[in-house]
Amino acid sequence: MNKFLTAAVAAIFATSALTTAYASPVTEEMLANDGVSTGDVLTNGMGRHLQRYSPLDILNKDNVKNLVPAWAFSLGGEKQRGQETQPIVHDGVMYITGSYSRMYAIDIKTGEELWQYDARLPEGILPCCDVVNRGAAIYGDNIYFGTLDARIVALNAKTGDTVWNKKIADYKAGYSYTAAPLIVNGLVITGNSGGEFGIVGEVQARDAETGDLVWTRPVIEGHMGTLNGEESTMTGVLNATWPGDMWKTGGGATWLGGSYDADTDTLVFGAGNPAPWNSWLRNAGQLNDGTGDNLYAASRIGIDPATGDIKWHFQTTPREGWDYDGVNEVVAYTDRDGNKRYATADRNGYFYVLNREDGAFVSATPFVKDISWANGIDENGRPIFNEENRPGDPSAAADGKKGEVIFASPSFLGGKNWMPMAFSQNTGNFYVPSNEWGMDIWNEPISYKKGAAYLGAGFTIKPNYEDHIGSLKAIDPDTGEIKWEYKNDAPLWAGVMTTAGGLVFTGTPEGRFIAFDDETGEVLWSFQTGSGIVGQPVTWEQDGEQYVTVISGWGGAVPLWGGEVAKKVNYLNQGGTLWTFRLPKQLASAD
Repeated sequence: MNKFLTAAVAAIFATSALTTAYASPVTEEMLANDGVSTGDVLTNGMGRHLQRYSPLDILNKDNVKNLVPAWAFSLGGEKQRGQETQPIVHDGVMYITGSYSRMYAIDIKTGEELWQYDARLPEGILPCCDVVNRGAAIYGDNIYFGTLDARIVALNAKTGDTVWNKKIADYKAGYSYTAAPLIVNGLVITGNSGGEFGIVGEVQARDAETGDLVWTRPVIEGHMGTLNGEESTMTGVLNATWPGDMWKTGGGATWLGGSYDADTDTLVFGAGNPAPWNSWLRNAGQLNDGTGDNLYAASRIGIDPATGDIKWHFQTTPREGWDYDGVNEVVAYTDRDGNKRYATADRNGYFYVLNREDGAFVSATPFVKDISWANGIDENGRPIFNEENRPGDPSAAADGKKGEVIFASPSFLGGKNWMPMAFSQNTGNFYVPSNEWGMDIWNEPISYKKGAAYLGAGFTIKPNYEDHIGSLKAIDPDTGEIKWEYKNDAPLWAGVMTTAGGLVFTGTPEGRFIAFDDETGEVLWSFQTGSGIVGQPVTWEQDGEQYVTVISGWGGAVPLWGGEVAKKVNYLNQGGTLWTFRLPKQLASAD
């Protein structure tokens, strides 16, 4: 064999070896250990518990001032709008999703694009709250993400080629999908979006290799689940808490995705607002005896991952009439006394702690000020309603067109919306991105029409304070005490991350990416990204150095639904840039 042929064969084998390493399959064990591994980020939430905590401490309070940009990646084109993705990092590649259902694979050393996938979206999609996408899931040789026309797509992680493409629901009826999927035991678990269109919230499980449906679980009572193509069990009891046929278009979208608790082998999903918003049409405005609760809307639900059967539920806002939803992430953690708990900061303004065995209520404390719709939470976890603060019944109005207008706080965008909080194993505290705002809200007559908005309400959001709307709060989950607070002029809409180095990272709509001291809230470092940050930061280790990534690109629900608040921030520019920072080795111990 001549030397040129020998060199060519060697090059082929070298390329093959690189390809094998580059495309190494992601296993169930790797996903299960994502919260403790440091060289990659394989799950939404940086671990299935959604703590968004990294054990890395190369970057810390003393040296974070030396964090510098490594590279930036532009999403390009005119398809900007809100960029809410959380990156996935595996084998030298970063995977991000973009607005309008796009996905990118990027070399983490250079920031160069490896491939891009653009979903072919049909005319007539009906996204409620911007054309966002919150991230992907990785398993085996594939990367998975959802699209605005309510589909779930599996792509080859190396090439970006389509492996399979499956329909979740009918986009013409108002369904869409924006959350990151969840992978558990070879199943791809998805929710759905579209709560403003009279859809029915549902969780679905598919075989990750084939995309074939394994089970479905509607989250509104009266609907039947399926297992292996056959009817399984009904959700709840027909008409137990819904009048007439209202359950058929009952809402409860599972639009933020879920988490998996391996300790109890339970999927935990949140269900959104019931439909329509006008609670009088659902009997919720009249009945406080449990029959008007409209289960399982505005609830957290524990689901068996093998069968889709419901194990337990906890409803944060029964008789919901303010669009307070119930989808906010549920974070599994262990408290200071060794108890295994769940924590969730609800849109209704209360921070809940639940028992992990059965979802039972432990405690609830307000994490925003000026809550008006309830006078507290009782010993069973049920709100003590302020009935005078429920939007009025249109049928009782003189003209029958508009019920009494009331001012409610928080606004329907919530004390906390979708943007994920983080838990620190260092301090035992949660770091919650919150907003202090309220709304004028009223009810109107409405009837269901496929593909049309199904609200039966009008609203205008207003700031509660002149000096701030956004508020990042450090909360002790054992007591509900707010340990420190960082106030921000514009609403906070970005995810939060904590690290073993004693840092808390998040971003602002004004474009600042900020690192805080986890104990004091002191700002230790910040970087201006050029557009509002509504994405989710991650961190990983590469060649002995710690890296941090966040996407910048203003958008989301605030500029679309924010009323007076939207006018306050209408000067903010859109964008679409992925920023990656590193702490150089020579500066890791520098003063």
